[in-house]
Amino acid sequence: MTVLQPRDAAIGRIEDGDTIGVGGFVAVGIPEYLLEGLGERYAETGSPGDLTLYHPAAEGDRQGRGISHLVQDGMIERTIASHWGFTPDLMERIVENEVEAYNFPFGAMDHLLRDTAAGKPGTFTHVGLGTFVDPRQDGGKANDVTNEDLVDLVTVDGEEYLFYESVPIDVAILRGTTADENGNVTMEREALESNVLAMAQAAHNSDGTVLVQVERITETGTLDPTDVVIPGVLVDAVVEAPASHHPQTYAEPYNPAYSGEIRPPAGGAGDSDNDSVDDLDERTIIARRAAMELSADSVINLGVGVPERIPEVATAGGIADEITQTVESGPIGGSASGGISFGTASGHEARVSSTQQFDFYDGGGLDYGFLGMAQVDGDGNINVSRFGSQLPGCGGFINITQNANQVVFCGTLTTGGLEISAGDGELSIEREGDQPKFLEAVEQITFSGEYAREIDQSIVYVTERAVFELREDGLTLVEVAPGVDREADVLDRLECTPVVADDIAEMDPRLFRAEPMDLTDAIE
Repeated sequence: MTVLQPRDAAIGRIEDGDTIGVGGFVAVGIPEYLLEGLGERYAETGSPGDLTLYHPAAEGDRQGRGISHLVQDGMIERTIASHWGFTPDLMERIVENEVEAYNFPFGAMDHLLRDTAAGKPGTFTHVGLGTFVDPRQDGGKANDVTNEDLVDLVTVDGEEYLFYESVPIDVAILRGTTADENGNVTMEREALESNVLAMAQAAHNSDGTVLVQVERITETGTLDPTDVVIPGVLVDAVVEAPASHHPQTYAEPYNPAYSGEIRPPAGGAGDSDNDSVDDLDERTIIARRAAMELSADSVINLGVGVPERIPEVATAGGIADEITQTVESGPIGGSASGGISFGTASGHEARVSSTQQFDFYDGGGLDYGFLGMAQVDGDGNINVSRFGSQLPGCGGFINITQNANQVVFCGTLTTGGLEISAGDGELSIEREGDQPKFLEAVEQITFSGEYAREIDQSIVYVTERAVFELREDGLTLVEVAPGVDREADVLDRLECTPVVADDIAEMDPRLFRAEPMDLTDAIE
């Protein structure tokens, strides 16, 4: 019997009070047709309401698509997510205490799906210790109306761990490319597999329902079994979506490089080898200095913002072949995408699920994590997850920063109108930023300096004018740019008081020259 159903029949299975799991990664691979239909059903009938949304990524586009279809009065009672940066309407309701909310690390949420499917009571992991997810701080609770404890601190053989309690999924809303009449689903035109299998298994084994949006239907027996990502035994309903509601990402209807159908020629569009560093701005300076931390044959993860420029300076510096980029969503190798297509990659050598990628990350597979830093304090703590009324969330930041062999945080010393000029091996601050980023205390601990010191992790903080390291006594100033006054331009611009190293050095003058910087001598 075919599982193919009209959209209204499929979403009609969802009831008041259900826990809904939504697949996809930020703006990639979102089951837009089903989410839109579910939002329309509620607007017309007032049902289903009081839903709990379990959505590991911020499935949206900041323009009202994705999860935003469900942000209606009375429709969502609780959200459990890693990030809300692409769903600002839901973020606003969380901040206004209209919705209960938990902010958990992306990898912990993915692994919790798998453990829920396996019938386990929850997930044991070190990920989140010392951060706002730790129950000794906020326990991941994102606002004042969220009271239930879902994370516990436990000790096993004298070691501390966090225990994330299982969250049974009543309905999984997923997407793929092709489904046969038995509900077997492939993903050959998708940019990512994300966590769809773990989500489907968690829902099925919770006696729940699995709904899958696809691009097309084929006859039973025509799919290669090795291409099937979601087996039909897990699927309750398949809905064929119109092309307008099934873009590969919210930025592009279909890019064959993202799915691995083609590999762009070297120097072609979308290939980082075609990029050159034309403007010697603060981002280029920071990326150059961060890239100096690399060693040969490095497996890396790049955060958004300044870290995205590291492949450009690595190419210009002659060390592009020494790094393998990975993305928490699953791609390995190639060139990671930025902007609203973040999570995808072109020319990648392999693609695994995000669940598997976080296995690799959490176990120490990453050599380097290059991440941004919005707020820093004297203990080396970083906040990227909460700023007053802005609550983007942690995403995969905690998994990456707690488990990479070395973490290099990248960002300017101040923000808000900062203007610099560089040339002839020196840096000049033309206009200081209005807001300091190095504070007496961060608003929320997304990265714990104390935990990093406990596990003897190498941590470096790179700005355009100074470099800091996390040492035993805390944040330590180790380098200052030539042309910059240590007191007036660095220490006086910090609200915290770092340790000043006895062996403080001058940043490499080549960082501040217009010509590409040869980085081959930095590789060990």
